[in-house]
Amino acid sequence: MTKSTSSRGRARRIAPAVTEAYTALQLETRNAIALITLARPEVHNAFDQRLIAELTRALRATEADDDVRAVVLLGAGPSFCAGADLNWMRKMAGFSKSQNLADARALGAMLATLAASRKPTIARVHGAAFGGGVGLVACCDIAVAAHDATFAFSEVRLGLIPATISPYVVDAIGARAARRFFLTGERFTAAEAYRIGLVHELVPAPELDARINELLGFLVSAAPRAQAEVKALIRAVAHRPIDDRVVADTARRIARVRATPDGREGVAAFLDKRRAAWVPKGE
Repeated sequence: MTKSTSSRGRARRIAPAVTEAYTALQLETRNAIALITLARPEVHNAFDQRLIAELTRALRATEADDDVRAVVLLGAGPSFCAGADLNWMRKMAGFSKSQNLADARALGAMLATLAASRKPTIARVHGAAFGGGVGLVACCDIAVAAHDATFAFSEVRLGLIPATISPYVVDAIGARAARRFFLTGERFTAAEAYRIGLVHELVPAPELDARINELLGFLVSAAPRAQAEVKALIRAVAHRPIDDRVVADTARRIARVRATPDGREGVAAFLDKRRAAWVPKGE
């Protein structure tokens, strides 16, 4: 992830990183890959008002940057993200109803921004991923976890509910698994997270970056506009009956995409046996 994004295992020269000014996270862009690192390791990267605001800002910055091809979300220190900062939650308990609602809406907006990104997103999960941290995992397109990562929807153990993350988590693991883990608040292993569909792959912790580099190699070799269209397509057809409206909509989508510059370039490059214009040199 920080040394190569080649799908063929070849090392690529890393361009100087571009770093934005944040205090609760780090945003770096390397070879068209945005790395967003949650940087509150002393509290296992738990959310507070500042981290939520900065993560929203960082996600919007990567979305607006046409040079960014993919986003990797990771955590500094021993954990990915332990959910809400309990000291912050204690303060919030004394706030007014309108203040609590505004805070909850900020968290919901951050999750929605991540889930709706046009760019491919990858969660690099190690250590603890609890509560809202699991929501981040569910919002990403691809989730790769270390074998020793642990997960929990711990809200009920605190007298709370996993409300803002629930649409994304239920979409990822289904209502049946959500009933169990939302209700018990129990911790579960990376193997269980893989079994229920929360994460796509498990790797030994030392191999996390290498595997993510391989996935990034595939992602940057694909057409960025087509990837954005794919994400919109999935949102349009998921959980809908295959009726005449869906069939007509999918036909319109492919007809439109065929006529785009990327559609024409991709087919021409394949027929000419050359690299498409969007593929980085060396891929």
